[in-house]
Amino acid sequence: MTQTNMTANLVRLSDVSRDQNYNFSGQGIYDPTGHTAYGMNGEKIGTIRDALVSSDSGKMRYFVVDAGGWFSAKEVLVPVGHSRLDDNGVYFDDLSKDQVRDLRSYNVSEMYTDDAQEADERVLRGVGKDAAVATDTSARTAYQDKAYKTPDKLQLLEERLVVDKDRFKAGSVEIGKRVESRQEQVSVALQREEVVIERTAVSGASPVEGAVLGAGSQTMTVDLEAERARVSKQAYVTEEIAVGKRTVTDNQTITETVGREVLDVTKTGDVRLEGDNMTTDTMSTETKNSKR
Repeated sequence: MTQTNMTANLVRLSDVSRDQNYNFSGQGIYDPTGHTAYGMNGEKIGTIRDALVSSDSGKMRYFVVDAGGWFSAKEVLVPVGHSRLDDNGVYFDDLSKDQVRDLRSYNVSEMYTDDAQEADERVLRGVGKDAAVATDTSARTAYQDKAYKTPDKLQLLEERLVVDKDRFKAGSVEIGKRVESRQEQVSVALQREEVVIERTAVSGASPVEGAVLGAGSQTMTVDLEAERARVSKQAYVTEEIAVGKRTVTDNQTITETVGREVLDVTKTGDVRLEGDNMTTDTMSTETKNSKR
């Protein structure tokens, strides 16, 4: 493991949980937050408040340990390789209270620099101010290989789709009225008067005294009446409209690509794992679990 860029691109596990909508406890993923931290000889040294994770590799690098007392607060960073994970807490079997006291205070608002990392490593390695030992590149590299190694209790992450719903205006409906015209025919019975002339022949005609033909002509006027149609229009209610809203549920299938972490075990040389009868050098977690 190289000594450069060890502290670059570190993010808090709590930030990852919040930003990515992860629920670690609900997904069976190990979340150290709130666990008691124990030091050498099982002595309580504080509480795990958070962890720092590499944003490049996704690996956990440091535990954030609150080592303060009742009236003071001090958070320090301890590399994950010093830990032994247990359901009851996180154990740092080689970490003393004096070392915790000498570690630099960690502030979330400040960057954990390479200088701060090196100073903390001197405390954790127990070399103090011994410059020759502290600057021994090979010794420091060997320490880092162990100090930043993932703990034995490994939790693998997988992505799951989290679907949230929000409401938006999908459309609108305008309801109004308009006049639609059509031709309609109505048959109406109309009465009218006609002149009826009856002529009766006179038998046994008798003379009219003094009558002169063509004299004293008379004209009779008969007025005739008839009915005519007078058309008007009247509005009637033919239909009533009630407007409201109702909620309907449609099922929508959402397809998205998710990933998960699988365990790769690389064997070098003649190495046998418990229950292993495979000849390949790498197997996935699923294959390994199927043999247990």
